Amino acid sequence: MYTGRQPFPLARNLLVGAKSNDKNPNEFGRFLVIKAPAEVCPLCDGTGWKSVASGRQLAGSKAERRVTRCDCQLRARAQSLLSAARIPRRYEHCELTNYDTDFPGAHPSLAEAHFVASNFAKKCDPRGDKGLLIIGKIGTGKTHLAVGIVKELILSRGISCLFYDYRELLKEIQNSYNATVQTTELDVLRPVFETDVLVLDELGAVKPTEWVWDTVSLILNTRYNDNRTTIITTNFDDQPAAGATVSISPARAASRGETLGDRIGERMRSRLHEMCRIITLDGTDFRQKFRSANFR
Repeated sequence: MYTGRQPFPLARNLLVGAKSNDKNPNEFGRFLVIKAPAEVCPLCDGTGWKSVASGRQLAGSKAERRVTRCDCQLRARAQSLLSAARIPRRYEHCELTNYDTDFPGAHPSLAEAHFVASNFAKKCDPRGDKGLLIIGKIGTGKTHLAVGIVKELILSRGISCLFYDYRELLKEIQNSYNATVQTTELDVLRPVFETDVLVLDELGAVKPTEWVWDTVSLILNTRYNDNRTTIITTNFDDQPAAGATVSISPARAASRGETLGDRIGERMRSRLHEMCRIITLDGTDFRQKFRSANFR
């Protein structure tokens, strides 16, 4: 219903009597619209390419030069990849440089794992090299290492990475079956299949069912067949499933804790051995000891 009132009376009163200046269309009365100049990269003058020496020089001529992507473009791509990596806010601070291995009571396996992770981040070929299976109890720094590798791969090498909590991924896939949701199962799985490096955090954290096993098999087999690198963390020991070995007594079998074989099945555990190099972290739960989120 029209009430006759004018919206935003304050703004209207400020403009009363103001007239545009024909000589300067950007000037409106005594108000001047100022456009800030766009920042231009001094290396490439906004083209996105820079000239560099090729390293070769013909006799009697100047050194040959070639063009390559400018640093500003590489930084922009790295920030875009980092935003798309889905790193949880809780772990955004995690880097390989702040992974602490030098404190009273630190287990030697932490320094060894950090060394392996750092070399992996520097040298790995995401379309051919094995990934990592990082095993350790709660609070030993598995997720910190995995996120640190991801950030190094993205920021230093421009490699696309994706982080997924195992439980959240399965939940998103299940939600895609809801008829009221516009996302399909393939919409969820496509980036998981196609990213250069996938981090699957807390593998085995969901109670195993036939559907869970089938889904894990689909993800791991697809990435294995496509020769893509996968980094996996888990709390479960890399031991066979209860029914896969007869070398232990029934009493010991009844008292043993669940293993990775129990949680994902022997077939997928065997596949992980083909896909990944194993890193084992030993030690106490640092989150309880230091009340810190630096380790997981």
